[in-house]
Amino acid sequence: MKTLGIYIALLLITLAARAQDLNAHVSVLAPKIQTTNKRMFQSLETAMKDFLNGHKWLTEPVQAQERIDCNFILNITSWDGGSNFTGELQVQSLRPVYGSNYNTTLLSVNDKDFEFTYTEGQTIDYSDQSFTSNLASVMAFYAYVIAGMDNDSFSRYGGSYYYNLAQTVVTNAQTSAYKGWKAFDSNTNRYWLIENLNNKQYAPLRSFIYDYHRNGLDIMADNADKGRKVISGLLPVLAQLDRQRLGAMLPLVFFTAKADELVQLYAHTEPQPRIDAFNIFTQADPANGIKYQELQKQ
Repeated sequence: MKTLGIYIALLLITLAARAQDLNAHVSVLAPKIQTTNKRMFQSLETAMKDFLNGHKWLTEPVQAQERIDCNFILNITSWDGGSNFTGELQVQSLRPVYGSNYNTTLLSVNDKDFEFTYTEGQTIDYSDQSFTSNLASVMAFYAYVIAGMDNDSFSRYGGSYYYNLAQTVVTNAQTSAYKGWKAFDSNTNRYWLIENLNNKQYAPLRSFIYDYHRNGLDIMADNADKGRKVISGLLPVLAQLDRQRLGAMLPLVFFTAKADELVQLYAHTEPQPRIDAFNIFTQADPANGIKYQELQKQ
């Protein structure tokens, strides 16, 4: 009987490990909240971490070393002392670059429309079939977007399945009163992010993301010049992005994640490719123009 108990325990541990598709690091911060009850925020942090890391998000089996690294930083801006919270959620996901110790950022977004309820010690439940809570739906939405972006970077349009799942989360949330799920809430919110990711108008950017990572960054460890040359050939795609379209959020998200990296890629190249890159970056992403000015100083 004792042997059977050990076997069952090991089986449960194995099954739990298989469920871990994300390697999510969660931090709940509340610098503006005056309270001595810090246990509430610690409980929330643990519940979020368990939910993200304990749920099966990907269809394919994932080894421990293949889990997707991501960060969820929740800054609580108001709390009624009970179960109602308001905050800003920063979400970031990373991808390893082949043959190196470098991790490249795929997603970096600051979700400012985040209100939710949570009770200390509560287990976060989620269903793909219906809206259960805003806390669960927001985290599930970003988990699917993270999975989609990771797959897009390894296989051309490989993230489509997960973007459809994220779209289902948005559709289910239309019945809720929470902000961030509807087109008219904002021009840059969850609704527009997944609309862009599923919109054929932004298919060239998704294709760019694949080539940039698989045919560019992933070969730079073996041949930096060849990888950078591939990326240079792709850059005109960025200049063709429609930034003026209502809800044009995907280009914003892309450049938020990649602006610093793009500068580093071209900071020490020959003058002509560096200037060509500078011209494209400043045209496609004027919001980060100050960063790109570094390319003129070399």
